[in-house]
Amino acid sequence: MAVQTRRATVEEFDQFIQRPENTDKLFEYVGGEIVEVASSNYSSEVAARILIEIGISVKSRTMGRVTGADGGYVVSGERYIPDVAFISKEKQPEPSHEAYNTTPPDLAVEVLSPSNDPGDIRIKLFNYLRAGTVVWLVDPDKKEVEVYASGQAKKLGLDSILDGGDVLPGFTLPVKEIFPD
Repeated sequence: MAVQTRRATVEEFDQFIQRPENTDKLFEYVGGEIVEVASSNYSSEVAARILIEIGISVKSRTMGRVTGADGGYVVSGERYIPDVAFISKEKQPEPSHEAYNTTPPDLAVEVLSPSNDPGDIRIKLFNYLRAGTVVWLVDPDKKEVEVYASGQAKKLGLDSILDGGDVLPGFTLPVKEIFPD
């Protein structure tokens, strides 16, 4: 599925998403382009599995807030909608009511889908890391998770355990539980 993009300034993006014909759609502002966010059911299911596990862990320990695939963030001046995000209570004690939270998340989970542009993913990864956000890049086709944190990267396969590191201490999830049978 091709996703339409168009060049714009961030101000034009902010105006674009307010138009009545766009209020029921999700858009990101990546590398100077407006990108409509689209997913597949499989990618969405993978993201939901991660969201549930992180949500349970965060709620039980009142660590902060978790958002899903319609929670936007301003990251390095751009506008992103990660599939799952976590922001600590210390970093943001009260919920944001903005369409794009001006505080970048502590953790962003990006689940790849057929419509993702590899160049956009690289730009987002760079900007997330620049903002101090840990990124889990999940590839449902390869059944792998790449973990990016400042100065480190690792690839996890089905037999690995994904852990929350310093961002979600105590959180663990077997990678094989992320992907439906």
